[in-house]
Amino acid sequence: MAKPSYTLKDKTLNGLGNLIRLLPTGTVFIYQFLNPILTNNGHCTIINKYLSGILIALCGLSCGFSCFTDSYTDNEGTTHYGIATMKGLWPTSKSMDTSSYKISVGDFVHAFFTIVVFGVVTILDRNTVDCFFPTFESTEKMLIMVLPPVVGAISSVVFMVFPNKRHGIGYPSN
Repeated sequence: MAKPSYTLKDKTLNGLGNLIRLLPTGTVFIYQFLNPILTNNGHCTIINKYLSGILIALCGLSCGFSCFTDSYTDNEGTTHYGIATMKGLWPTSKSMDTSSYKISVGDFVHAFFTIVVFGVVTILDRNTVDCFFPTFESTEKMLIMVLPPVVGAISSVVFMVFPNKRHGIGYPSN
């Protein structure tokens, strides 16, 4: 039985799909929904560049922030969400000890690499490239071939070294 041959487009979309799994779904959806509008489908004026830049920055911050959220279930079975701090989760109920949810180095590593992965997603978006880098077309094909697998491989290794134990906002609790 012959193996199916995969095109560059198939490999790129597969690599991009693997990277997107590392990102908060809602943030990526908002970016994919608003980006064509704010970039005017890649035909940017200066206002479009500012608005798109603000969108990218806010979505990047959202990706990083989500790495510092977690949830727990109290004694009554209610799920509570909070932000990891040096002392535990904030806000917290008085009846539950959340000191085991303290912020760690792994949270910062996850936040950094999540932002990097989101950056790759934005760089691979045609509207963003056309808006910010209109003369980028000659090297774009090489970038699309190389960037997702390289960032995916590096991120995968880092995420294996620093496994994510958080169940942030929108994820199932323990």
